[in-house]
Amino acid sequence: MQSDNLKLEKIVVNVGVGRLSQAPNFSDKILPEIDKELALITGQKPSPRGAKQSIAGFKIRAGNVVGLKVTLRGKRMRDFLSRLVNIALPRVRDFRGVDLKNVDKSGNLSIGFREHSVFPEINLETSRVNFGLEVTLVPKIRIREKAIEAYRQLGVPFKK
Repeated sequence: MQSDNLKLEKIVVNVGVGRLSQAPNFSDKILPEIDKELALITGQKPSPRGAKQSIAGFKIRAGNVVGLKVTLRGKRMRDFLSRLVNIALPRVRDFRGVDLKNVDKSGNLSIGFREHSVFPEINLETSRVNFGLEVTLVPKIRIREKAIEAYRQLGVPFKK
């Protein structure tokens, strides 16, 4: 297990609020709910991400919260990776493995989830907001082929 620690630099979990930000009760009900559930999933408080500039077509003003981000390192990263590989990915409907196209030339592996409910910390009865999230695994080795091999050793299931 000690050699596994050395292969990943960090895991970044991101939630884009998108259309939910147009809801009238977004700031006082929806955003705190997403914040709370993302904290449950990752074990760490998310940091809000504001829009850098106003975009009239999307009804976004500069500074409005457009997403939440969590960066995991160390023990929390290892715990999250274990839950991701052993629990969350197998619970995804019609999951056949992670496509190799999800690994970019720097070796970063990005996995998108349509629903956050695949994580075991989420109780479907009490969850009022349904949102998707992206998980990016950033390796210490920045070479694609070596990073893919490291992911395989960490237990990430790739498509055959």
